[in-house]
Formats: sequence, C-alpha cells, structure tokens
Amino acid sequence: MTPTTLCVPGPHGPMESKVMCFHPWSDVTLPLMSVPEIRTVIDAWASVTEELGARYPWVQIFENKGAMMGCSNPHPHCQVWASSFLPDIAQREERTQRAYQSQRGEPLLMEYGHQELLRKERLVLTSEHWLVLVPFWAVWPYQTLLLPRRHVRRLPELTPAERDDLASIMKKLLTKYDNLFETSFPYSMGWHGAPTGSDAGANWDHWQLHAHYYPPLLRSATIRKFMVGYEMLAQAQRDLTPEQAAERLRTLPEVHYRLGQKDRETATIA
Repeated sequence: MTPTTLCVPGPHGPMESKVMCFHPWSDVTLPLMSVPEIRTVIDAWASVTEELGARYPWVQIFENKGAMMGCSNPHPHCQVWASSFLPDIAQREERTQRAYQSQRGEPLLMEYGHQELLRKERLVLTSEHWLVLVPFWAVWPYQTLLLPRRHVRRLPELTPAERDDLASIMKKLLTKYDNLFETSFPYSMGWHGAPTGSDAGANWDHWQLHAHYYPPLLRSATIRKFMVGYEMLAQAQRDLTPEQAAERLRTLPEVHYRLGQKDRETATIA
C-alpha cells in the first residue's frame, strides 16, 4: 500500500497530496474487505500521518466513495492532503476544543462521548475501544461520528488492540450503511486529529481523535439530500431526527447483503 505523491502550491503555502489504494481489486470496498485488510489500511493511515506530520501542521485523510460524492475512480482508495496551514474547519475545531478544555478541564469530545454513552439514544455501535454515534448536530441524514473511548490525539497513538477494534467497528458501520438501501453507500469521510508539524510537541491535550462520515442518501439508493435553497442561505434542515437515524442504523444487520448464505454464516461466526 504505497501512496502516490503529488506536491502542489496551496492557497496559503505548499501542500503535498497522496492517493492510497486500499485493495488490488477495483470492485471491492471497505465493508467487503476482511478485518485484517482494513487493519492494514489503518496502519497505513497512521504511518502517512506520522510521515507527513513531521513536515506539515495539518494532515487530512479523507475518502470520497461513489460517483454521487464526485469520485471518478471506482477503485477503493482515499486521499491524503498535507498543508502548511490549518484549514478553516480544523481552526474551528481547535478553537472550540481548546476553549472547552480551558473552561471545563477535560477534552470536549471525551465528555461528549461519555454523555452519549449514558443517553444511548444516538448510539449506533459500541465496542471495547470505540463508539459510533449520530451527533445531535448532524445535518446529513445518516451522518455519524467515530470516537475512541480513550483519550487519543492522533492516529499514530492508537495501540494495536485499538487498531484491531477500529478495523472491526469500521467494517460493521460500513456494512450497515450498505445494508440500509442495499447499495454501495456513498459518503465522504475523514479523520481529524491534533495538529502536527513543528508544534507537534506542544500541549494538544484538548484534542480528541475522531472521524466524520457524511453520507448523502436519504430515502433510497437513488434519492439523496441536497443542501440547497434555505439550507445554503439560512440553516440546515433535518429530514429525520438524529435519534431516528441512529435507531435505523442500529437495527440493521452487520453481515453484508451481498454475501451468500454460506458467507453470511461464516461472517456471523467470525
């Protein structure tokens, strides 16, 4: 899994981008890969974060899946953009997490995850080391947030056990997505962790590693949500509540709809 590298000038300084293929087969997506194969992807994510993070303050890993999300190449892959500046959303997360830590004495997303575990109504999946939930602020119909239970600032800090567990819960989440409308579910996803670069050794304890999943489908494999009109000019509107979305995802099977009966039995045992 050797990424292809491209160096380009960015709006605020130099940038470096990479494309990372997940699998040699072009008709395989992450939910159809094995847990060990997904674990290899996670290790590659951690390695590229460490490599580029030595030179750049922000390393953005993201995956656009499906033509609906503008992905022109069906081969399973992600992109990595490293920049010499903090992008707008990273700056916003930096400000809010730092302010919360200063006021409350603990990381914002650690406390938020704890509150969602207590409430349970917006949880989709939980495991020993991770939780998946539909955040109360979600604007996309089946938007989810993936959080480690332990305080972790960046992907390279994950232990082997946490990486194994992450591979497992990612496979379950993405299988549920595909099973929702029995289609290869499109989405954009990405990881956010503490800034890197020359200031990596500073105190970033207010940061908590997390991944955002933004899927556009609303009612079927072909009917999507559009952020237009009032939503672009005034305020986002939800077509179903976060609690309804979480319940629907939670009740879906964790075995992929494309698997045959024998494969289903094997997957259930595993």
